[in-house]
Amino acid sequence: MASFRGTLPATHSSARTRVTRLAVTCAVALGVTLTAPPATADDGGRGWHGPAPALPKVAVMTGSGGAVASVDRDASQIGLDVLARGGNAADAAVATAAALGVTEPYSAGIGGGGFLVYYDAKTGRVTTIDGREAAPATFTESTFRNPDGTPMNFATAVSSGLSIGVPGTPALWDKAARELGSWRLAQLLKPAEDLARHGFVVDQTFADQTAANAARFAMFPATAALFLPGGAPPAVGSTFANPDLAKAYRELRTAGVGSLYAGPLGRAIVAEAQNPSTAPGVSVYAGQLTTADLRAYQALSRAPIHSTYRGLDVYGMPVPSSGGIAVAEILNLQEAYEARTSVALSTVAEVDYLHRFAEASATAFADRNRYVGDVPGVPVGELVSQGFADERACLFDPAHAAARPIPFGSPDGGYAACAPAAAAVGEGHQLESTTHLTVADRWGNVAAYTLTIEQTGGSGITVPGWGFLLNNELTDFNFAPLTAGVPDPNLPGPGKRPRSSMSPTIVLQHGRPLLAVGSPGGATIITSVAQTILGHLDRGLPLVDAIAAPRLSSRNGTGQAEPAIATGTLGTALRGMGHVIAAAPEIGAVTAIHLFGDGRMTVAAEPSRRGGGSAMVLHPAG
Repeated sequence: MASFRGTLPATHSSARTRVTRLAVTCAVALGVTLTAPPATADDGGRGWHGPAPALPKVAVMTGSGGAVASVDRDASQIGLDVLARGGNAADAAVATAAALGVTEPYSAGIGGGGFLVYYDAKTGRVTTIDGREAAPATFTESTFRNPDGTPMNFATAVSSGLSIGVPGTPALWDKAARELGSWRLAQLLKPAEDLARHGFVVDQTFADQTAANAARFAMFPATAALFLPGGAPPAVGSTFANPDLAKAYRELRTAGVGSLYAGPLGRAIVAEAQNPSTAPGVSVYAGQLTTADLRAYQALSRAPIHSTYRGLDVYGMPVPSSGGIAVAEILNLQEAYEARTSVALSTVAEVDYLHRFAEASATAFADRNRYVGDVPGVPVGELVSQGFADERACLFDPAHAAARPIPFGSPDGGYAACAPAAAAVGEGHQLESTTHLTVADRWGNVAAYTLTIEQTGGSGITVPGWGFLLNNELTDFNFAPLTAGVPDPNLPGPGKRPRSSMSPTIVLQHGRPLLAVGSPGGATIITSVAQTILGHLDRGLPLVDAIAAPRLSSRNGTGQAEPAIATGTLGTALRGMGHVIAAAPEIGAVTAIHLFGDGRMTVAAEPSRRGGGSAMVLHPAG
């Protein structure tokens, strides 16, 4: 079985100073009374262990006791506080996610959905929870088409009630707390409620995202009143509070998630989705969401995607996510390319590595676009098999890029050296938002959790009086078949969950967690996660360097690359091999944890993308 290769980073020097947070501050944030034993007491791992140290916002830390990584310092700190008080990885994941609903409201929140992949140290099993948004029962394949059968204007559909699916995030939180966690959901949501009430400091990313959506937000009075106070985005450095969101969290805490799926909070969502409140002169599509759709919704336990890579066990999210399948195929193709060329991925030049990665990614997307969706009969076992990857690798030329789009393969179980060419399928609309968090606790439990409201700002529609944006997740469906005569598994339908690219991933070595990783970024999530795994495990990069490395995203069309690749010598060399590449300012925003197996862990986040992420470990080394 393969062993981990590469060096590991030292703890960031600024993380070595641990600043003790006042106990009363933690008590207020977490809603507890300071009447428990001191921090040194050992009460079996479920009681008071004192507040976590108030840590700075840095991209990497190494230590023990548990770790949290997210895009936001406040959210990571709240997760760390939960771990410090004896909560497990599921508890901390829910609390961190709820906090991100406050500080990252354009990427996630009560009005959205997501996917959780979880390793349980007691059982040694990996499980998943599907909290993906669902379509109303009235949806059909033609819902997003004009009377003449042509697709609706995408941007018009996004900012409308028609784009809003049943939110799945509260149901996922509730299921995770009940089945995986050790705390009640009411406890886990209290820090986010307090954060919403008292506010957080606006950073440049929040201000920029608000400004980029200002025209759209102005269409909806409740959204404009909340996010454009005085008609302008909040200033960097100001405090942004959201008392209506605090009220929503309090409602979920006191009434339970039933308030959203069968109560007053749900009725408010349905009323706004069906008849969006708009500014004078603004008209948008009405939605089809009903209270019956909310009552019918369930967060679902699903068997994870399981594949192997160099003797490691790789677990990802199954359908309706395409992430687990596509990441598995990309990794399998790397092994197939090695077998064909007799040259290890770890030894090739950087341009050849990127070439291999682009070819594998484009091939995986060719198969993903043809076969994966919320439909019966997705050939999952074949798509993630090494035999299928070996057959698909016949398209690979180590010196030249295959013409795009690459035809899809035939995952039929009968694999030859090279299969005859099939048709090709294009790619639908892909939006780049979402957020991801990664958590590990001191008992060895690990959570990789990606959550979203779809594009930045979701539908743009805020539920009046409740302070959260509603998703536009239903525009993740293809509005019409992508290719005439080829079945499309991602068309709308009653109760269907749109195909997702979210790819929370956990890698095991000898049955124990080695790596947990995930990213936001729409369809670029798949490539960001796969590139981070390969950079760390194959190319020998320290975890934070694998995250920081310039990204390439080839999805069976024109490839995207960050400037360090697109406008430099690597881009020139790749174009010389036949790749068509467009520059993208940034791709993804990864967080990850590497676990050593002896209680130590390195946790890492983006050093600069999205303003930099926040990696925290309970007991930093040094």
